[in-house]
Amino acid sequence: MADRTLEALGLAEAPREHPLSYPGMWPRDSGLLDGDRLLPLDRLVHPERVPVLAVGSNACPGQLRHKMATAGLRSPVPMTRARVTGVEVGVSAHVSPMGYMSASPFRSPDAVRELFVTWFDAGQLAVVDASEGVPLPGGHYLRVWLPASEVRIELADGTVLPGAFGYVNRRGVLLDGSGSPRPHLRDQRALLTELLLQSRGLRELFGYTAREFSRRARADPVLCEAGTRLFAEEKLVTASGFEELA
Repeated sequence: MADRTLEALGLAEAPREHPLSYPGMWPRDSGLLDGDRLLPLDRLVHPERVPVLAVGSNACPGQLRHKMATAGLRSPVPMTRARVTGVEVGVSAHVSPMGYMSASPFRSPDAVRELFVTWFDAGQLAVVDASEGVPLPGGHYLRVWLPASEVRIELADGTVLPGAFGYVNRRGVLLDGSGSPRPHLRDQRALLTELLLQSRGLRELFGYTAREFSRRARADPVLCEAGTRLFAEEKLVTASGFEELA
């Protein structure tokens, strides 16, 4: 029998512990996260649970395991691979005190991406909501319903979901040099290097290298807030287009 542990599958590393690995490794296919194993799914749709579209590290089993274990939860989490139309993955307009620049969706009607739908029970949803700052007035994310009229989510068997929740950054997403939303690179080192090269103010706050950026951000939440304000001051922020759904 194949070894289905996260370690054997190369999915164990959590960006919360290794920030330059963000967004972490995603599975190749749908699966059931059960403790430290990723097992085959017996079905793709779980109507008794809440569907949440994952665009960043919430699609990384190692990250999800870390969040749940920190809260003392070990109940399984179904993860369904999906073909998603209408969403692109951008860079959240805040510096995470976890030491990385996290992902956030933005509206892009013609974009087609392979993403994951995570199906949470009430306890799991509360844990992930808390990790994204949803309950806090000044938290980084809102959880909003993305209806099928806005975001088409098609599963491997052809099922189209009526919608799913998504975590949308309250501050918007970062712009690239052309005035369009900046796509999130799956290479965190490359992303941080680009941002530092393009902003002297960011270098003054966080240093000249991705490693130094991550180290300083993890050590100083106040500095993270300063970096977040800097993005807005340098007019590097735009709306995601999903704010009206909140």
